Amino acid sequence: MRWTAFSVHNDFARPESFFVCHGATHPVTNCGSNPMGNKIALVFPGQGAQGVGMGKGLAAAYPAAADLFRQADEILGWPLSKICWEGPEEELTKTSVCQPALYVHGLAALAVAREKLGDFTVTGAAGLSLGEFTAHAAAGTFDFATGLRLVAQRGQFMQEACEATWGGMAAMIGVDENIVRDLAAQTDIDVANINSPGQIVVSGEVTKIAAAVGLAKDYGIRKAVELKVAGAFHSRLMQPAYDKLGDVLAATEIRTPAFPVVCNVEGRAVSEADDIRRTLVEQVTGSVRWADCVTCLIDEIGCDTFLELGPGTTLAGMISRIRKGTPVASLGSAEDAAKLEL
Repeated sequence: MRWTAFSVHNDFARPESFFVCHGATHPVTNCGSNPMGNKIALVFPGQGAQGVGMGKGLAAAYPAAADLFRQADEILGWPLSKICWEGPEEELTKTSVCQPALYVHGLAALAVAREKLGDFTVTGAAGLSLGEFTAHAAAGTFDFATGLRLVAQRGQFMQEACEATWGGMAAMIGVDENIVRDLAAQTDIDVANINSPGQIVVSGEVTKIAAAVGLAKDYGIRKAVELKVAGAFHSRLMQPAYDKLGDVLAATEIRTPAFPVVCNVEGRAVSEADDIRRTLVEQVTGSVRWADCVTCLIDEIGCDTFLELGPGTTLAGMISRIRKGTPVASLGSAEDAAKLEL
């Protein structure tokens, strides 16, 4: 089990899981059991977690992971696996590339976890921004290929919105949400992420973000830091992406998740197809309430152990700040897999 300190991370984080057989991805009914009776929550990171080499070790060591990357290359029609494993970094960092990369890596890590731990029961799941799509794929809301096409289009739509605007983001440290919302209203920007207690991210036009950072101390905010990001994610500047993704989701078949998946914008589990479509598109311009998602998984769904599936340990750090002492295991590499325990 690995732990980390908090770091800012934005999307710009079932009784079924994925097993790969004869080139196809199949949901597997949650009929397993867990050691020590743990009630496990799966959590998946969002944009910002990516890094060159992601998934390479997993694919080399575990055929199930390799097969998902192979399928992804075929579905997309371009070499996602090569970019993940070899870079260059500037290509992997593109919103249109890193979003499908993180989706595939998260599900590859889940396939490895199943191989290592057996058919363990999943009590609930959530993902940070983009990661919410990965969580739904894990829950069988849509299949691997459908979800991959969705996130590839989402990434492209968001990249186009970034290129058409001059947006930025800033982290506000040591302050509660209401104060940040007052500052956001004053400077005409949006609250993008409520990551953990005292860790809130704002988003909007670059000049307005700079103004908010300049006013932060007047509002009693301990620290305000502008972030190096591609655009104003989770803000009104993403409206074109919202509109396009909404059309795509309206035409996408949505199944009932096999276990609860908590949505970012409301911090509650959604299961009806229309609610799933609505909340997935609303998070493009709305606030990601990650702290509420974690609280819901623990207090309402009853999860007591978290498994972070994806590069790094950012979500583990956030979870430790949201609910101190909550066990979190992180699986993103072959080294992680070798020592995985729940």
